[in-house]
Amino acid sequence: MMKSEEVISVLDKYYPDARCELNYTKDYELLIATVLSAQCTDKRVNQVTEVLFQKYDLKGLNDADIKDIESIIRPCGSHTKKAKYIKTIAEKLIEDYHGIVPNNREYLESLPGVGRKTCNVVLSNIYDVPAIAVDTHVARVSTRLGFAKEGDDVSIIEQKLMKKFPKDKWSRLHHQLVLFGRYNCTARNPKCQDCLFKTNCKYYKKITH
Repeated sequence: MMKSEEVISVLDKYYPDARCELNYTKDYELLIATVLSAQCTDKRVNQVTEVLFQKYDLKGLNDADIKDIESIIRPCGSHTKKAKYIKTIAEKLIEDYHGIVPNNREYLESLPGVGRKTCNVVLSNIYDVPAIAVDTHVARVSTRLGFAKEGDDVSIIEQKLMKKFPKDKWSRLHHQLVLFGRYNCTARNPKCQDCLFKTNCKYYKKITH
């Protein structure tokens, strides 16, 4: 298996300026966008939030007719459930923290629709908390490159990545792995031939032998 510094060096070549691809200008916008991104692409979420956040601020979301929120976020899927999440998140943030997204993992994970992955994304981007959010892209790349085993759940993959890589690299690494999985190491037709990892990739060895 490649050493952590070798992996980081290759990912730096691919994505030297890796960052979150969800668009936001306020802390609560990132939180809501990340909730909307469950089972949905960032591109689609950005199209939806452009409309949603132009129409409503946090107080507006709290006061809004839920049916209007549903109609705006419908393209993201699970729109009835996600609209309820948004309303409750807005209400709780206003009630408990005067509309600020706190640097408080326990509190954030108690909000509806906010799991560990969402919390990691938010804390890492807003508060520079070292974190690795494991989504489908990160899980796929980690398994193919041998950082994790087939069948490992997201929490196990997160633990394994945290052990393998230095803490000060976690947040940047997360973005790089997401982008690498999204654009290079895709679920279907990954770009294996041109991949800088191919000599160390379990997946590449499997499909070429």
